[in-house]
Amino acid sequence: MKSIVLKFLSVFFIAALFSNCTPKTQEVIVPVVEEEKIVRPKTPDNPCTTLSDLNGYERENTETAYVLYKDLVKTKEFEKALPLWKKAYYTAPAANGSIKYQFEDGIAIYKHLYNETSDVNLKSAYVDTIIAIYDKRIECYGERAYIAGRKAFDYYYYFQNQISEDSIYALFKSAIDVKGEKVDYFVVNPFTKILSDKVLNQSITVEEGGFYAQKMIDAIAYGNKSGKNQEAWSIINDYAPSRLENLEGVKGLFSCQYYDKKYMQVFNENPEDCEIINTAYRRLSWGNCDKESASFDLLRMAKKENCYTPPPPPGPLKLAYEAYTEGNYIEAVDMFAKFVDETQEEDKKFKYNLLIAKIYYGDIKNFPKSRQYALKAAENNPSSGEPYLLIGKLYASSGPLCGPGRGWDSQIVTWPAIDMFEKAKSDPMVASEAQKLIRTYWQYMPKKEDIFQRTIKAGSNFKVGCWINRTTVVRTAD
Repeated sequence: MKSIVLKFLSVFFIAALFSNCTPKTQEVIVPVVEEEKIVRPKTPDNPCTTLSDLNGYERENTETAYVLYKDLVKTKEFEKALPLWKKAYYTAPAANGSIKYQFEDGIAIYKHLYNETSDVNLKSAYVDTIIAIYDKRIECYGERAYIAGRKAFDYYYYFQNQISEDSIYALFKSAIDVKGEKVDYFVVNPFTKILSDKVLNQSITVEEGGFYAQKMIDAIAYGNKSGKNQEAWSIINDYAPSRLENLEGVKGLFSCQYYDKKYMQVFNENPEDCEIINTAYRRLSWGNCDKESASFDLLRMAKKENCYTPPPPPGPLKLAYEAYTEGNYIEAVDMFAKFVDETQEEDKKFKYNLLIAKIYYGDIKNFPKSRQYALKAAENNPSSGEPYLLIGKLYASSGPLCGPGRGWDSQIVTWPAIDMFEKAKSDPMVASEAQKLIRTYWQYMPKKEDIFQRTIKAGSNFKVGCWINRTTVVRTAD
């Protein structure tokens, strides 16, 4: 029996902990339990009993329980595995002093029991047991920060009704505060979602939001360079960077260093592109960078050589453009809106409502406000396709806002986007661009298999939620 157990304990186990989860906000990137031999110092008062601490008869029975329960877990016979797991775990929770899969298996068993019952009290008890197993693992093997991330992950995806979002946020933070840029990959997407929401609903300070946003940026950069868990980082790259970039619309959240590093790199690659030059100048201004810095010197020189436009005549529009050029987006929007309210010329109302919509889209990152002003522009000039082109881009850009960046929730935003592009095609001035965008985004729509699984028919009406909140027509990419 001992030889069987020793052979069994030498196998590399990857826990299948999360196969039944349906993500609500992002594609779930499950923690993978990697093989890691840990030498546990043996001291007389250590609470984590090992098999070697047991007498011959008790050790034999416990080893047998380990083998038998594991076979049942492999075949997902969790109810049958439970009493044997209890025997093994509660008698020798540290097993041979190196392996940790017994903790993962216990968590998997109790997650199964949690999913199988509708009894609220039982659900709560099962979650308490799962957390106790995590705590015991810390007691035996340390890794407090890693386990904090695991607890937060489980609460976020599986047990949200058992704990407040503030508590989940605090757990994630405790992991990030210790591990920094080396924080475990499965923390990044859910924490980014919570962080972004808290920043936008102003339940945390701008300073705190900026601090942890930069932590996530650093973690993503480190993770991509590490070469490990590449599939997981691919999923992260489809979601977290876009969510973090949308926070650029919050004044003061990111530092000057963030804007300088990001936008001067783009400028250096395209030093004569006027749009890039002006964008970099505005972003550095928005980030409160020193106007006497070397970066601004380069941008001013590039603007002078590549971006000259005759200044508008003195008046409110001149002041509005100056505010916008200097990265004072909110002030510029207010000035342009005031001009629109005061002018009686529909063409000017159209032009500046559309400009306001573009500022909200590209600079302030407020998509609902952008749509609001684009629709006003459409009222000013019903024959123009430009407002609908912009709204289509807003919808098409909302994959990471309304879903994980890939998969169903992110794919269905293409339906209302294509509705808008189709509407824009009626304007010959933008028809070519609209058709190009339709071809681009058509391939990202759900496939026939995706809608079949959800008992949805092609051609039927479907309401896309999130901030879009519009009824559209179901289409498939194939």
